[in-house]
Amino acid sequence: MSTLPKVSWIGLGIMGSPMSENLIKAGYDVTGYTLEREKLDRLAAAGGTPASSVAEAVRDADVIVTMVPASPQVEAIAYGPDGILENARTGALLIDMSSITPQTSVDLASAAKDKGIRVLDAPVSGGEAGAVEAALSVMAGGEQADFDEAKPLLEVLGKTIVLCGPHGSGQTVKAANQLIVAVNIQGCAEAVVFLEKSGVDLTAALDVLNGGLAGSTVLTRKKDNFLNRDFEPGFRIDLHHKDMGIVLDAARTVGAALPAGAVVAQLVAALRAQGDGGLDHSALLRAVERLSGARI
Repeated sequence: MSTLPKVSWIGLGIMGSPMSENLIKAGYDVTGYTLEREKLDRLAAAGGTPASSVAEAVRDADVIVTMVPASPQVEAIAYGPDGILENARTGALLIDMSSITPQTSVDLASAAKDKGIRVLDAPVSGGEAGAVEAALSVMAGGEQADFDEAKPLLEVLGKTIVLCGPHGSGQTVKAANQLIVAVNIQGCAEAVVFLEKSGVDLTAALDVLNGGLAGSTVLTRKKDNFLNRDFEPGFRIDLHHKDMGIVLDAARTVGAALPAGAVVAQLVAALRAQGDGGLDHSALLRAVERLSGARI
């Protein structure tokens, strides 16, 4: 019999499916639930156990991991008679890896405590590639003892695992991450259009730029997207639009000015309004091209 905790995984999307599969490969017993039948079939093929509801998925779990798009989805699966808090066993550890508002995480931790359930907010950075490669960065918020208990599981999913402070802190750091990523992608997109309009060999230019101070994980990960105009979603514009709303709201609450972030948030919103919300966030290149009268 395995001594590893039994895991319930709620949300098997672009990130959740490969992450749950990495746990299965590491020997964890994973029961999963999501709304899409084909994702449940994929979980079963990987050696996991599909469930027919959230309640069924969490009932016998030691650890419950949630990875859903936004605060409303977290609240939908957490609360109510069929939700996690009413059906998980006392003492279970809920690790929410969704990217949501810090206040949603604080409220969830408070409500769960009343039910005898412990909570960590543990959003991630690294995109689909990081999820597949188990190379994610995990930024957690919660109690030290709960983090210590969760760390062996989190180390199966990522390479950088850090407790950032009390409940909500992980989400605050994730919001900062999304701010940095969006501004970085925007800068890269502007550079691509500038280089192409100048007649420079774009492949050579991006290679040398990535070897200097302008280099970044964003450029490494998204260089081929820019070169090939391949915007198959690893992280959708729709989700980054949601995250930019979170960071601007949180910054307003604490009195932090984000001038560059506000501009990029508007560009992300415009791209979404133009019908590109389902594309990868590297499609910010399309917004710059439109403004520059370049190819789309």
